[in-house]
Amino acid sequence: MRVLVLGGDGYLGWPTAMHFSSAGDEVWVADNFAKRQWELEEGVEPIAPVPTLHRRVRRWKELTGKTIELRVGDLTNHRFVYNLFQAAQPEVIIHYAEQPSAPYSMQGRTTAVLTQMGNVTGTLNVLFALRRHCPDAHLVKLGSMGEYGTPNIDIEEGYLTVTHNGRTDTVLYPKKPHSFYHLSKVHDSNNIAFTCRIWGVRATDLNQGVVYGIDTTETLLDDELATSFHYDHVFGTVLNRFVVQAVMGQPLSVYGKGGQTRGILNIRDTLQCVELAARNPAKPGEFRVFNQFTEEYSILNLANLVQETGRTRGLDVVIENVANPRVEQESHYYNAKHSKLTDLGLQPHLLTSEVVGSMMDRVERYRDNVNLDTMEPRIKWVGGGVEAG
Repeated sequence: MRVLVLGGDGYLGWPTAMHFSSAGDEVWVADNFAKRQWELEEGVEPIAPVPTLHRRVRRWKELTGKTIELRVGDLTNHRFVYNLFQAAQPEVIIHYAEQPSAPYSMQGRTTAVLTQMGNVTGTLNVLFALRRHCPDAHLVKLGSMGEYGTPNIDIEEGYLTVTHNGRTDTVLYPKKPHSFYHLSKVHDSNNIAFTCRIWGVRATDLNQGVVYGIDTTETLLDDELATSFHYDHVFGTVLNRFVVQAVMGQPLSVYGKGGQTRGILNIRDTLQCVELAARNPAKPGEFRVFNQFTEEYSILNLANLVQETGRTRGLDVVIENVANPRVEQESHYYNAKHSKLTDLGLQPHLLTSEVVGSMMDRVERYRDNVNLDTMEPRIKWVGGGVEAG
């Protein structure tokens, strides 16, 4: 296939590009490197240096003989997007190219507007470029389980059949997002669903849970093919933060009660899910929604797993409940359906002490790079960031 990966410099974008290239597909990647700029502005960085995308593309070709076409540009520039789609003529568009952090979006007006305008405008430009230059292409868009929030009913895969006043209809599942970032994902989903219905676009919305891990078959080939590992309070994920805190002898900082429950999955399973969606495309006019995760964990259960793993390695790991900087339910019902990708053949890599241990090994290797100050939660959902202008 001709595969275009938008956001090809990112944590998921680069492993995805290598994964499809390794399989023999013709791969193009595009990125504007905005996240690297945001990291500089926030004073955070991955635990290990991540080579530039140009360098990684070059190294990939040296090691495998396979070419990945690279283009640099911003999805909010519709002329760049139109020219990219016309040149690449993709059969599959894998869209990761968005501001990816809930905390970043909640700092204040500037980052909220940047997140919403960048994410929503970029996706709209993708849809218009697809319609103009490759109307038969299949859009695989990375959404988020955070779009649903934590409703007091079961979370279905995208749709809900309701009966009201004696009449029945099937509608997109009601959304209850917890951040401006997740709201941008909701807007994307609605815009994509609309173009499927009106233009006949074929699309798959992957509502992804929290991803952990950094090793894939391709990243392990060479250090210069690595992807990023963030543990900071802006772009880091909770499991990464806990693992770093355990290795560095710091308490595991559980926000609030720790009963917040989320779907999670290994990065290897992200690649599996995206490939399954790409090789089993939606029909013209079909808006598919897959809930992309393999397990459900509460924050406290993740902390307990890291604590137990650390203690088997001789680490004195303690758990500390801290004031929750977010506005969220800390104890709630959570039952999200996630069968569609399994029906397509997903073989999950589940979270185990061995997996956590391998993450600890990586952190130990780069422990001198750890900046403990960047893990303190400084972004509050309420009471901050209302700048003038």
